[in-house]
Amino acid sequence: MTQRGRAGARPGGRPGGRRNRPEPEPRVPAAPRLDLSAARARVRAVVEPVVAEAGYDLEDLTLSRAGRRHVVRVLVDTDGGISLDDVAIVSREISAALDAAEESGGDLLNGEYQLEVGSPGIDRPLTEPRHWRRNVGRLVAVNGVVGRVVSTDEDGVLLDVDGAERRLGFAELGPGKVQIEFKRMDEADFGDTDEDDDDDEDDDEGEGEE
Repeated sequence: MTQRGRAGARPGGRPGGRRNRPEPEPRVPAAPRLDLSAARARVRAVVEPVVAEAGYDLEDLTLSRAGRRHVVRVLVDTDGGISLDDVAIVSREISAALDAAEESGGDLLNGEYQLEVGSPGIDRPLTEPRHWRRNVGRLVAVNGVVGRVVSTDEDGVLLDVDGAERRLGFAELGPGKVQIEFKRMDEADFGDTDEDDDDDEDDDEGEGEE
């Protein structure tokens, strides 16, 4: 009589049923993505009073994501410009205000953030009356016109366009842009070269004299 193996056995004695596989780990739901628009509004509500208290204007505030952290960029300005020391001071004040808001349960950004504070560059569009006021004397382009800002008041801007004055009200002004001007070489100040030449000639004449 032929002896049979266990039912379902394969040659070599390995069972022919399904192998036992480990149960998959339950998936942990991912943290909901931060609503950047709503978070930006919350951050601005904290930052703007701090900037105003320091005597500056909040020109722009952006919020973006960089890996696992968020980047908060703040641009501030004032009449006469802002120095690096001013930027450092207001940066510390903004950072302290954001930390205090987080600790009080504000939950502004749901995680780590990087704060960057600076002043607007020359390429910043001129959109507010204060922007035009701070650029008196500069060459600007607006509404297809290129002219120099002569003066501003509460109603608009006076431009010098090719020697003729042209007034534009703020209501009709679009975003202006400061034009970069390069000083002509023939107008560049290289110092008083004539005096230098005279000094050299005097030195030459003095050589050999005892």
